[in-house]
Amino acid sequence: MNRSGLKFLAVLLTVSIGVVLTAGLDSLPRELRKKIDGERAALASAQQQIVQAKTEVGGEVEADSALFHAIPAAAQWPAGFAESESQFDRARRQMDDLTAIEKQNRRQDRAKAESLLAEERGVRGAAVSAASDIQKDASHWVTLKRELPQRLEQMGRDYQAVHAFNLAPVETVVAKGETDWPAKKPDLDARVAALRGGVAQDDILWQSTAADRQRAAAGDFAHLDFTALVAAEDAMHDSAVALPRQAGEVQALDGQLYYSWDKILVDMEVRGTGGARHYDQEIRTVKTRVEDAAAKAGNSTSDEAWVDVSSGTYDAMRNDLGMAVEHKPAGKFDSEAERVAQPAGFAYMAPVGQASNQYGYWDHRDGRDFWVFYGQYALMRDLLFNHSYRPIERYEWEGYRESWRSGRSYYGRDEAAGTPRYGSQGTITHDRYAGSSYAKSGGFRDSQYASKSGSYRSSPYSSPGARSPGADSGAHHFGSGGGAAPHAPAFHPSPRPAFHPPSAPHHFGRH
Repeated sequence: MNRSGLKFLAVLLTVSIGVVLTAGLDSLPRELRKKIDGERAALASAQQQIVQAKTEVGGEVEADSALFHAIPAAAQWPAGFAESESQFDRARRQMDDLTAIEKQNRRQDRAKAESLLAEERGVRGAAVSAASDIQKDASHWVTLKRELPQRLEQMGRDYQAVHAFNLAPVETVVAKGETDWPAKKPDLDARVAALRGGVAQDDILWQSTAADRQRAAAGDFAHLDFTALVAAEDAMHDSAVALPRQAGEVQALDGQLYYSWDKILVDMEVRGTGGARHYDQEIRTVKTRVEDAAAKAGNSTSDEAWVDVSSGTYDAMRNDLGMAVEHKPAGKFDSEAERVAQPAGFAYMAPVGQASNQYGYWDHRDGRDFWVFYGQYALMRDLLFNHSYRPIERYEWEGYRESWRSGRSYYGRDEAAGTPRYGSQGTITHDRYAGSSYAKSGGFRDSQYASKSGSYRSSPYSSPGARSPGADSGAHHFGSGGGAAPHAPAFHPSPRPAFHPPSAPHHFGRH
């Protein structure tokens, strides 16, 4: 072959290779065509499911026409199947369009094919779901009929349980609670009335279903309101299960009235650095039980636990070391707890004009009024004030009360230093929590008012720890072995900004 012939063959071969290499670039992606084939098979399966569901339901209705005649929903099933079939026909037409696009096999139709495929899948799924729901509903009623004798027996047992339930213990407890805490009488009365009303309603329900229960026992489904009877049986069972729980809840609510409790932030630390930081708070919960609203003796207990919190919660409460971040007084439900941080213990003091309350009294000495806790509440006092109680003067309580009324946290003010007295930067807090992880990590390091002795250190009304200059003023753990919980070395935070009273309220988010 001469040179010209070889050149022609070379050009022809090059063109052929280019055609082969570019032939697949103008067709639908292989993965998309695979999905269309899979959906074609799913559509065929869907048709079988719809036909099977319709056939099965039709057979059940024909076999027990009396039952389904008494079920209003059964009258809607033919229309439901018709809608299912209509949806399936729409999906089939969409598949025909996809098949045409697939045959044309043009890459430019890719977006159109993907959109049509997604729409067809949705329509096909809706068609199957509608038929399947009808099938499940029919099967449900067949099962209910089969189980009806056992369900009616259970209904009788439930009625007896409700009818025989003894509300006397609840009524006795509530009667005492209403005497001790008159303000709660309307609420407690309403709860007990709801219990009695539930029992009365079950009596009515039992009597109203007597005829249908007789028809069911005789197998007379043609004249039986089957759906109403099943609903009544369910309601009776729910009531029998709920009544003891509801009675217990009323008693528990009444019991809450006899407790006061406080959640005190006794320590906090940040562990780790950067994105691996962990924010921890140690919360002391002090609970005190009293016998009634005027009791001058209470039994106090405490518990402490470290909890993980978010950085936002930690920052929001950064200034509240030593503060009661939640307080629930006796005579209130737990749901009524106050969640604005305040100096621990202040909430137990009586208004100055009242002179005294069940927890203590106002004393007057050396021209000053200050608060004294009764000896019976010494443990509660020491737990609240971290074993370093210094009698609170009248002006401090008045400042606290003013902040409390406006929903703000009260941090007090050390007039000599021009700084707060309570909270993380307070002079008193520094003394009480000098042994805390917060202090050891540098929380008090840059405080210009780090340690100022209280003016009542030698007062006979102060805690023993406050009267002993060398006493340990660190955080104490109650109910957990007495020792401080071991933790990883704390992160040393940067210096805190200066205190700017008054503060916005801080809410403790974990309880």
